[in-house]
Formats: sequence, C-alpha cells, structure tokens
Amino acid sequence: MNDRIKAAVRVRYGRLAQQALHGSPASCCSSTSSCSCPSSCATTDFASLPAGVSGYSLGCGNPPALAGLQPGEVVLDLGCGAGLDVLLAAQKVGPAGKVYGLDMTEEMLELARRNQRASGMANVEFLKGEMEHIPLPSNHVDVVMSNCVLNLSPDKAAALTEAHRVLKPGGRLAFADMMWLSEVPASLRRHLELWTSCVAGALTEAECRHLLEEAGFTDVEIEITHVLDKDELLKLSQAPELQEALAPYAGSLVSAFVRARKPKLTDK
Repeated sequence: MNDRIKAAVRVRYGRLAQQALHGSPASCCSSTSSCSCPSSCATTDFASLPAGVSGYSLGCGNPPALAGLQPGEVVLDLGCGAGLDVLLAAQKVGPAGKVYGLDMTEEMLELARRNQRASGMANVEFLKGEMEHIPLPSNHVDVVMSNCVLNLSPDKAAALTEAHRVLKPGGRLAFADMMWLSEVPASLRRHLELWTSCVAGALTEAECRHLLEEAGFTDVEIEITHVLDKDELLKLSQAPELQEALAPYAGSLVSAFVRARKPKLTDK
C-alpha cells in the first residue's frame, strides 16, 4: 500500500507541476488544490516575491511565519513543491542563512528551480528525495518545516524521526497540515484519491502528538486554524461515492499549525 500511495502522489503532483510549467499555476485556495483551508492561504509575504511565483501554492498555511525564522538560520522544507515557502524562508534567513527544499517529484523540482531563478535568490538549494530518507547529515538544520505535506507520507513515524535527526539540538519543527478531530473509518483511509488530497493520511490530534513525542520532540503545540464545513469537505473529491462517505464527517476535518522542538543537549 505504501508504494501505491507514493506512486499516486507522484502522479498527481507531477501533473500539477506540468500544468504550472505550461502556465496554469495551482493555488491552495483553488478548486484544483490538494488542501482546502481558506483561512490560512493569505499572506502578505507574497508581495515580496516575483510576479507569478505566489500562484504556485498547494499548502494550507504559512510555515515560514509559523516557524519564527531568524537571520542566519538553516532551514529544510519537506515536500517543497514549487518552492514558494522555500523562497519566503530564504528572505527571512537572509544571505547568511540557507534553505533546502526537498521533494520527490522531478517536475516539482523543475518548477521550483525555475521559480528560484526568477527570484534571484542564491541561498537556496533544492534536493530530490523522500521525507522518510532525508539526504542531509544529522544535526544540520535549525528548522524543519512543511506545508500540507506530512499527511502525504505513508510512514509518518519515519518522516518525523528523520526530521528529528537532521535538526540541531534545540532546533524547531513547524508545519501546517490537515487533521481529524475524530476517528474515521478504515474504508476512507484506503482511498488513494483521498490520500493525495491530504485527507486519508491526516492524523488525529492525539496521533500527531504521540508520533512527535515518540520521535523525540518536546514542547508540542497544536493550534487548530480552520474547521472545514460540509461544502469545503465535499470539494476534496469529485467522486459522488466519496462525497457521500465524507459528508457525515463535516466539522471533523481541520487545518492546524503544529510546533515542536528537539531537546538541547543540556535538557534533562
């Protein structure tokens, strides 16, 4: 099942990247997006980016702002997609800092590198790889962030363990994603379409906290930012049978901000 999920994710996001490369950018606020969280999409940071780059958002929040980035920090964006959050982060850390963008989809990396060239930012590097196997050394970055991407991983325990590994002691994790307020049936979690929409793989709040603590994180904070109503929930699928299955869970799917920290060596 894990391989099928990853293949489906590659196909969907590769297709979206190809559309963007040919002049049809997708946004998290559009009906073609992967996530539906309208309260989190707007950010004034977009105004500082080159014209057109801000249209390439498929996330559900603003992790560069959530993470409280500081000049000179080293940052990793998991599932960077078209690189929007990477470029926003690069502005915040400045020329003394560095931002890595990691993605497993070649088409997205092509789009991200094109957006980097348009921005002229030199403190950015895009890497091909999976979040369960991050191609960076241990204790290397100050901040790991992601934007509606962790839910796409079929092995979130491995992804969070890897995020913990590459963080420096005292480093921060900050991500935006979808989350369930209640349990949903296994039948919903098996649908590949809902996996690629960040729905089937969404954690409950309790599951998220448990996995973070198991990976070694402390100071876990989970902030719910938007509750999807029935109309928003049904827009996550075009299939009538899936809409029917989702309808009873209106009000149970939310977008959330999550923060956590890797303990310092001096912490007990």
